[in-house]
Amino acid sequence: MAIVEIDSLEFPGVELFSSLTEKQLRHSYEKGSGVFIVESPKVIDRALIEGYEPLALLCEQRHVDGDAADIISRCGDIPVYTGSRELLASLTGYVLTRGVLCAMRRPAERSVEEVCRDARRVVVIDGVVDATNVGAMFRSAAALGIDAVLMTRTSCDPLNRRAVRVSMGAVFSIPWTWIDGPVSDLNRYGFRTAAMALTDKSVSIDDAALLAEPRLAIVMGNEGDGLPAATIAAADYVVRIPMARGIDSLNVAAAAAVAFWQLR
Repeated sequence: MAIVEIDSLEFPGVELFSSLTEKQLRHSYEKGSGVFIVESPKVIDRALIEGYEPLALLCEQRHVDGDAADIISRCGDIPVYTGSRELLASLTGYVLTRGVLCAMRRPAERSVEEVCRDARRVVVIDGVVDATNVGAMFRSAAALGIDAVLMTRTSCDPLNRRAVRVSMGAVFSIPWTWIDGPVSDLNRYGFRTAAMALTDKSVSIDDAALLAEPRLAIVMGNEGDGLPAATIAAADYVVRIPMARGIDSLNVAAAAAVAFWQLR
C-alpha cells in the first residue's frame, strides 16, 4: 500500500472520489468495467469478503491506524489517500461515514439466466429511482430469503454509493442483474409472476395458490405510479397487501419487506 497525504482538492487520483459523477464512474474509468464507491469500514469489509476488487481508498488521517487499519491491510498495493476531516468533507461534499471511502471495480454484468438458475424466489425492481429505497429493498431481500434481484434499466443503480450504504452491503451478497425484456419473459425460466398492485382482480398476499408456487417472481413498482398497466395485465397474479385505516399504499421499501416475508 502507499499512504499518500493530500492537502489539495486537485491531487492526482483523488478525482475518483470527487469530480467524477456516478455515471462517469460507472461507464468510463480506465477502459475497464467501471468503478463504484463504497462508504464505511463495515460495508467495505462486506465487499472484500465477497471478492470485490479495491482500487483506491480515501481515509481521514485519524482512521489510518484506527477504524480503517484492517481494511487498509487487506486491500493490497493500492493508493490510500489521506487528509484532514475538513479537507475530505469539502472534497466529497459530505462528512465521511466512519471516515473511509473505497473505490472498487464494478463486476461484470451477469445474465438473467445465470442469476435465476437456482433461485426459488426473485424480486423484480421496476423503475424504483430512490437510492435509499433500492438499498432498503436489497437489505430486506437478503434478510428475508429472496434468492436474486432483477432490476429494470429505469431503476437506480444498486451500486450507487447511497444504495450500497443503506443496504449495509447486501448488494454484494445477493445475486442481481439487469432485465431488459418484459417481466413475462421470466415464465421461460419456470417463474410465475406476482405483480404487487391494487386492482379489482388483486388477490391477498396470503392466497393459498400464490404461496404454493414453486418459483415466484415478485414485481415491485416505482415510488410514483407503481407498475405499468402492461406489466400488471401480463402478470400471473396481481397481489395486494391488506391494510387498515383507509390506507391504500405503502412505501415501496416497506411493501417489499412485507411481500418478501409473506411469500418467502
